[in-house]
Amino acid sequence: MLRFVGEIKRRSGRKLVTLPNGETALVRPWDVAPTSIQLALARGQRWLAMLESGEAKSVKEIATREGIDNSYVSRMVNLTTLAPDIVAAILDDALPNHITLFDLAVDSPALWDEQRERVRL
Repeated sequence: MLRFVGEIKRRSGRKLVTLPNGETALVRPWDVAPTSIQLALARGQRWLAMLESGEAKSVKEIATREGIDNSYVSRMVNLTTLAPDIVAAILDDALPNHITLFDLAVDSPALWDEQRERVRL
């Protein structure tokens, strides 16, 4: 019988297997579930597209359809104004661990340089 001698750690809410030599086992793309921040970004993009296309007339209409609070919809749509490198870091799951969805979606600066300063990228 084989015995596992590595260690399982968490990073950004995901389990990673650490091998005995300290290396992290490679994660296969099909084994990776999206993080909550990635899902929020996707929702924000979808809802913005609905507003821009006229499929929905307002944030309130989207919130009613989804059965959620309109302030949540607004915060997720705010994610669509993030700097491209911050969006890339979200998609690559490479944001610093201390950054939360709240940090990105609430009162985010309009200027990309100020956003980068906030997340320290």
